[in-house]
Amino acid sequence: MITIDALNYDQRKLHRLLLGSVAPRPIAFASTIDKAGNPNLSPFSFFNAFGVNPSTLIFSPSRRGGDNTTKDTYENLKEVPEVVINMVNYEMVQQISLASSKYPKGVNEFVKAGFTPLESESVKPFRVKESPVQLECSVRQIIETGDGAGAANLIVCEVLKMHINKEVLDENGEIDVLKIDLVGRMGGNYYVRTNGEAAFIVPKPLSTPGIGIDVLPDQIKFNPLLTGNDLGRLGSIDKFPDKILIDKQKLSLQTIANETDLIVKVRLLIENDKTEEALALLLAFYANDKADK
Repeated sequence: MITIDALNYDQRKLHRLLLGSVAPRPIAFASTIDKAGNPNLSPFSFFNAFGVNPSTLIFSPSRRGGDNTTKDTYENLKEVPEVVINMVNYEMVQQISLASSKYPKGVNEFVKAGFTPLESESVKPFRVKESPVQLECSVRQIIETGDGAGAANLIVCEVLKMHINKEVLDENGEIDVLKIDLVGRMGGNYYVRTNGEAAFIVPKPLSTPGIGIDVLPDQIKFNPLLTGNDLGRLGSIDKFPDKILIDKQKLSLQTIANETDLIVKVRLLIENDKTEEALALLLAFYANDKADK
């Protein structure tokens, strides 16, 4: 490990390290308008949601690191405190990148980047038709964290209206992660796509606390063949396997030649959401191993 004193480190280097570390970040494709009615579109990856009562989104059009100037989005919001935050999916990502170009004030990024403006219902800025989710927001507060290059300008917004493309919904009316196909920002020029192998499920022990890794037998807890993720899944079940299940898993030991084969079988069970059976198999194997000795 290396240790960096963030208060006394080159700010540009620190910025790159933070962007590489705090990732992936969702992207707010912010549509604003100035008092003369000129629209502006710009993406910001210092962005997230922070509550629903009231609904709270925050993004930051930070001061430019090179010349310490402020961005058009920030200046527009001081004139007209309204914004549409358009979510970014994979089909839009190249156009989004184009819209991030430093065009002169007054240039319409809807035109430059080929996006279709839609009239909003509750705010003045336009929505982006191509975006799968469009959030009309009022600005509750602008927080300037500093006046130096790279300082954040936090835009605290409240969602007034939410527009969702029906094609990204599942049969229950919820947003389908794979259908919406969002992208996130990484460090450098890297992005991540929340689809395919990049999207995976982590079951949460919300209703009943998991048994915990600490209560697993040492042969399991300190097994070098098991990863932290393996142990996390095993520790998330709500009860230890009973003797009946362990005895049933003993029958599977006949097809397991060694410990490596065991771990392969355990992972297969975990991947198929049979985590209790996986732990029962481990317990059966090591009980049998003790008996042999």
